[in-house]
Amino acid sequence: MIRHPPVCYICGREYGTTSISIHEPQCLKKWHNENNLLPKEFRRPVPKKPEVRTITAKGFYDLDALNEAAWTSAQSQLVPCNVCGRTFLPDRLIVHQRSCKPKAAK
Repeated sequence: MIRHPPVCYICGREYGTTSISIHEPQCLKKWHNENNLLPKEFRRPVPKKPEVRTITAKGFYDLDALNEAAWTSAQSQLVPCNVCGRTFLPDRLIVHQRSCKPKAAK
């Protein structure tokens, strides 16, 4: 059985089992700071920590189910480009939109 490290529900990165509890509050604080700097049309709702209550026969949480829910939560923070449809974090979408042009008709 392969053990995967926990995934942050905000940024989608993997962290150790002890450091994830330290990382998440700091990541959420960083998320608030960055979200407040965005133009109003790009601001997102606060990410909610997924509640997965799947417990294995031994009484442990199903880490794969928790990671899948956290990854889905992190991916829901992405915003699609209205020209090409690619998804970006809002601060990166602003940069992308400067160079994204509609494809010329052939």
